[in-house]
Amino acid sequence: MSIGETLARERERAGLTLTQVSRQTRIRESVIRAMEQDDFSTCGGNFYARGHIRSVARVIGIDPEPLVREYDDAHGGAPMPLSAVTAFEPERPVEFRERRAPNWSAAMAFALALVLIYGIVQVVNSVGDGERRSAQQVAGTPAAPAPGTTSASPSTTPPKDPVAAAPRDEVELKVKARSTTWVNVRGDEGRQLFSGLLRKGQSREWTDPEKLSILIGNGGGLHVTVNGQDIGYPGSPGSVYRITFTPEDPDSA
Repeated sequence: MSIGETLARERERAGLTLTQVSRQTRIRESVIRAMEQDDFSTCGGNFYARGHIRSVARVIGIDPEPLVREYDDAHGGAPMPLSAVTAFEPERPVEFRERRAPNWSAAMAFALALVLIYGIVQVVNSVGDGERRSAQQVAGTPAAPAPGTTSASPSTTPPKDPVAAAPRDEVELKVKARSTTWVNVRGDEGRQLFSGLLRKGQSREWTDPEKLSILIGNGGGLHVTVNGQDIGYPGSPGSVYRITFTPEDPDSA
C-alpha cells in the first residue's frame, strides 16, 4: 500500500474529513488531497513533504516514521547532515581587497574554536540521550492518553482559512527543544539573532521581514514551526542541519 493510500485509509478509519485534517494541520485541503493520491509536488519540496506527512499522520493517529522512510526511499534518500566544518562556513564568500600572507595563527585559532564547539555539541547530545523518549514520541506522534481519560475530538471551532489569509510580510520561526540543543539563528544579511543552548522544554521565536536561517546542532532535538506551520523535527538526533526560511514558506507551492 502506497503512502497516499495509507494516509487516506487511516484518515477515513479515524472518522476525519479532508477539511477537518486541513484545519488541524493548517495544510491546504488541496495539498492533502494530492498527497492521498501520492502527488507530493504541491508540498513545496522534499523538506516540506516530510513535514506534511508527519503532521497529517499525527492528526490521524499513526506513526509517521515508516511513511517518511518510504518517502525518502522513493525520492533519493534522507537529506545528508552537514559536517561540522560545512555547518560553520559563512553563507556568503568573504571578499578580500588585497592579497595577504597566510595568517597561520588565526587559522589555528579558528580550527581550535571549531573543535571546541563540536566537542560541546557532542557532550550535550550524550547528556540528552537519557532524555529521549520512545520511538513513536521521537517521531512526533502524540502520547497515549492517561488512564480514565479520552482523546480530544476535533475542534468544532474552525481556525482561519490559511488560503484566504493575506500574504505574509515577514517570516516567523518558533522552536521548542525536546532535548538540549545548540542553536544559531540569523536574519537577513547574516544579522545574528541568537546563538546558544536551548535546554529541554525551552521555546524561542524570531521574526524577520526577509528571511531567517537556523543552524541546529541536534537535528532530532528541536521541534520547528514556520509561519504557523508545524514541520516537526528537521533531522535525526545528533546531526547538524542548516535551513533558511522566507515569508512564503512553507506554502510557497
